[in-house]
Formats: sequence, C-alpha cells, structure tokens
Amino acid sequence: MVKEKKDVALISIFASVFLTGSKLIIGIFTGSLGILSEALHSALDLLASLITYFSVSVSDKPADKQHNFGHGKVENFSAFLETILLLVTCGWIIYEAIIRLVSGNTHIGVNIWSYIVIISSIIIDINRSRILAKVAKKYNSQALEADAIHFSTDIWSSAVVLFGLLCANFGFYFADSLAALGVACIVLLVCFKIGKRSVDVLLDKAPKDTICKIELILASFPQVESFHDLKVRTAGADTFVMLVVILESEIMLTKAHEICDNVEVEICNVIDRCDVFVHAEPHSVDNV
Repeated sequence: MVKEKKDVALISIFASVFLTGSKLIIGIFTGSLGILSEALHSALDLLASLITYFSVSVSDKPADKQHNFGHGKVENFSAFLETILLLVTCGWIIYEAIIRLVSGNTHIGVNIWSYIVIISSIIIDINRSRILAKVAKKYNSQALEADAIHFSTDIWSSAVVLFGLLCANFGFYFADSLAALGVACIVLLVCFKIGKRSVDVLLDKAPKDTICKIELILASFPQVESFHDLKVRTAGADTFVMLVVILESEIMLTKAHEICDNVEVEICNVIDRCDVFVHAEPHSVDNV
C-alpha cells in the first residue's frame, strides 16, 4: 500500500521537474507572463509533490507511545502546506499582471515552443491527475487527493494561458496578463477547497457524512435504544469513532458486549480504515 502511494507521488515529482524546467526556459525566452506564472506554479507543484511524497511515506506508520492515533495527520498538514504555497503563487502572479497592465508593458514573443510546452503540460497534468485520483480514492489519501485536485486545476490554468498566447499571436498582448490573472483566480479556488478540508481535519471537525452513516447503522440495531457522545475524528486515511449506546437494563453483560462488538464490526464494514470504540450503558431515567 505505502509503496504504491510513494510510486505515484514519485511520478508526480518527475513530471513537475520536467514541466518547471521547460516552462521556465520558454517563459524567459518569450517574456510571457502567462508561461512564467505557470513555471512558478509548476515549481510550487514540485515542492508540493515533494511534501506529498514525504507525507505518504510517514502517514501509514503505526501508532506509537508519542502518537497514539498514528501519523495520519501528516497528510492533512501536507495538504495545508500546499494551500500556503498556492497562496504565495497567487500573490506574485496578481502583482506582476497588474503591474504589466497598468504600465502597458505587455508585449511578449510567441513561437511554436510556447504552444508545445503548454499543450504538453495539459497532457501530462491530465494523466497524472487521473493516476493520483485513482490511488487517492483507493487508499483514502488526502495528500494524494490534494495533489490530484491541484493538478486537475493546472489543466484549466494551462488552457487559460494557451488562450492568452493565441490572442497575443494576433497582437492582443494584454491577453497574456489577463490569462495570468485567470490562472491566479483558478489557483485561489483550489486554495479554498484544499485549505478548508485540511484545516477541518487538523481541528478535528466531525465529518457530517460519516456521522450520518453511523447514525443509520445504529438505527439498524433494535437492541440499541439510543446513543450519545458520538465523536468522530479523522487523521489522514484513518477514522476514529467513539460513542455510548443505551441498552435494556436487564440485558446480560455478555450479550451487551456482543452487541457492542457487532456495532463496531458494522461501522468498520461501512467506513474504511476505521477504529471504533463502543461503550454500553443500561437504560435508565437519566438516559432517556
């Protein structure tokens, strides 16, 4: 499992190295802010891919005395760092684009290599985003999923730059700066999506969809009269669940234990990589 996750992260690193180098060379040669913004974006993609590679290497380590709930949140922290890196990218792109538009210094040189590097970028990003998304879904990896979302939006940002180059080819050079602003807007959208989810997990926000699944499971057990203190937290690909179920006061201890075990098994069957703790209490006036 860890090997497959590391392999796809490594593929992403090699792709980022190639894209960063090629975009930087062509961007400097043509003076295109759109391509240079894409080069900076790819450079941060490379850093993000390195962070992801490190996080997936660490996140699946078993729990120890210092980390009782495992190391899964390394992936969530990795996704948060990606958000910060993307915000830095946006700041530079927006600043440079506005400076060029205000000063009127928007002229760029467009050649066949400009189109080759952007079209190649689109093709590479389509393939690696699909591979990352597939493995992320398979192992419920937020770090790989963040990378997949990140690179899928790279496809759109590259398409915006391609449109700017086409316009510049007909003399509308300001379109390149506008394309760079379009890239920044797309990146900001990615920042919000990735950042919100990673912060929610880091702050132990209970996932609503998981809680709904657990409530439906508990409703399927007629022996469970009610429940309370349902707590759910996630760390990377792992989910931790704790709750108290209310059973009939006359029920035997062994039977109560069996019911709790069945509830735990059913929750684990529905939620992948789930660690469940169920405590039983007898029915009483206080629990009504």
